Formats: sequence, C-alpha cells, structure tokens
Amino acid sequence: MAKKDYTFEELCSNIVNKQFAPVYVLMGEEPYFIDKIEELLTTHVLSDQERDFNQTVCYGIESDPITIMNAARLFPVMAMRRLVVIKEAQHLSKIETLAQYVKAPVPSTVFVICHKYKNIDGRTILMNEAKKTGVIFEAKKIYDNKMPDFIVSFMKRRFMDIDVKSAHLLADFLGNDLSRLENEADKLTIIFGEKTVRRITPEIIETHIGISKDFNGFEFVNAIAKKDVLRAYRIADYFDKNPKANGGQPVLPGIFNFFVNLMICFYSKDKSERGIMNTLHFHWPIQAADYLQGLRHYTARKVFDIIHEIRLADAKSKGFGTTSTLTNGDIYREMLYKIMH
Repeated sequence: MAKKDYTFEELCSNIVNKQFAPVYVLMGEEPYFIDKIEELLTTHVLSDQERDFNQTVCYGIESDPITIMNAARLFPVMAMRRLVVIKEAQHLSKIETLAQYVKAPVPSTVFVICHKYKNIDGRTILMNEAKKTGVIFEAKKIYDNKMPDFIVSFMKRRFMDIDVKSAHLLADFLGNDLSRLENEADKLTIIFGEKTVRRITPEIIETHIGISKDFNGFEFVNAIAKKDVLRAYRIADYFDKNPKANGGQPVLPGIFNFFVNLMICFYSKDKSERGIMNTLHFHWPIQAADYLQGLRHYTARKVFDIIHEIRLADAKSKGFGTTSTLTNGDIYREMLYKIMH
C-alpha cells in the first residue's frame, strides 16, 4: 500500500482483495464515494461473526478523539483485525488530536476517517502523518460536463453498455447526483435480469426511467444548434407543460454551456470534428456534432450576444429583472426568439 494517490476504482479493488491500509482518510465534496468506500470496508474487513466484538462506529458530533483512539488501540477478539470508523468526522471537535494515533497506528486495526463535503487542511500534522502511514482519498465532485463519460464507465462496471446519447440523457436528467444514478442503474440491472446483451438505449430510458427520448435537454440543445426553430419551440413548450420532464434539472445551464463551448470553438485553429474533440476534450464524435452545426448556423458575434441573453433569461427564471409573472415557457420562448433571429 505504498502508493498514495489511488483512484476510486483502485481503492475499491484493493479493499475487495483484502489489501487493507491501517489508516484511511476519506474526504471531499462528493459524499457518494466516501460512503461507498466505507461500505466496502465494513463488508470486507470483518465477517458477520467478527463484527460484534471488533467493530466500532463513532459519529463526529457525539464523540471525542480520546475515546476514539482508545477504541482503535484495542486488540481484536477472535479475529485478525478491528475496524474503527468515524462517520461525519467534519463535526469532530479537535480532530487534529487524532494525529497522535495516526502517527503510530495499531497494525491490526483498520482506522477510517470519513470527512464529508470538504477537505481536511493538508498542512496539518494529522494529514502529514496520514500521508506516511495510510491512504488519503479525495472525493471530488463530478462536474456536469464530465457526467456523460462518468456514466459510461459507471454502467460498464455494472456490466451494462450505454450509448453516448443515452448517457447525455441521463446526465441531463440526474445532474451530478451519483446516488440517483446508482438507483437508476440498480433499476435497470433488475430489468435486464439474466440477459446476455444489456445495452441501454434512449427507448429503454424512456420506458423504464421516464425520460422522453424526444423532449429533453440533449434534444433541446441539438435543435438550437441546428436552428430547428419548430422543434426547439415544441421542446420548450413541453418543458413548460411538464416541469419534471428534465428530472427537475434546470435547462438553461446546458444551453449556456453549449454556447460558451461554441465560442471557444470559434477561436480554435482546427474547426474539424477531430479539432473540436481535442479542444473540448471529448471522447466521441457525436459530442462534437452539435458544435459543427453551431459553427455553420451562428457567428462569434451572435454567440456573444446569445450568452448575454441566456444570462438574462436565467435571472428572470429566478425572479430578477422582471415585474411580470413569466412562466418558464414564456422565458424559454423569448430567449429562443432572440437566439434564432
């Protein structure tokens, strides 16, 4: 366990293979990864029979460092290891005191600090000692523009294939809520059952998850990129009449990101499909398709003005800059008119 910078997949693989570190510091903005690693440790460090006498779970808000360290220094009872988990460690008073234990951990104890929503200051003694004796894992948020790629790899780990368009549909619908993604993946796993071919398509998503394959954020951006006025207005009208159609996710950020990226493409030297993929760090040609359309139908000056209009529309959707009671449909239609003309 000499390596320190583990990916989530590497760390999970080591735990499943019972390659345990004496200390784990799990911290960061994305609680999903922290919960999954803690769940794996709870499953694999001890058997069900060993757990009663050898597992201690503490909560930061109601524990103190001395009691936790004393529990960690106990020897296992009729087992090879003990497991000590600190949940919600971000609420633990005087967490720095744990450095006393982390500096010289008991080899038979697996000591786990779960510090959610933010990092522990890397300059502290606790972190410096943890770097020497254990594993530090930073759970980073998956940014919205990275979610389609993440969804593809996420589904592959569950032995399901998903096409790029379907990954974008799920990303638009779920945002970067990984717990919701896991719930939908579990649902699809049950639906596929024992089938050999497990491919997620827009039709399967529409049938079993409830996302329209024709009226969604991905298709909205595509219609705007092509300047398909009729289809864009139809989708906007659908969103107005079905507020939950996009999973409760706001539509404007996707349009805003498209035009910001399109502006980058205008100033890229290589405006070919491959050039756009390289510029925007895409992995599949389909991701570049809308930008090739956008380059044909818009000018850089027009895109600059559109970005300003989207900002205004976003402010109006939140009640700023208007005294009238505009619906989201009204705001979308007004914005579309200014985009398309």
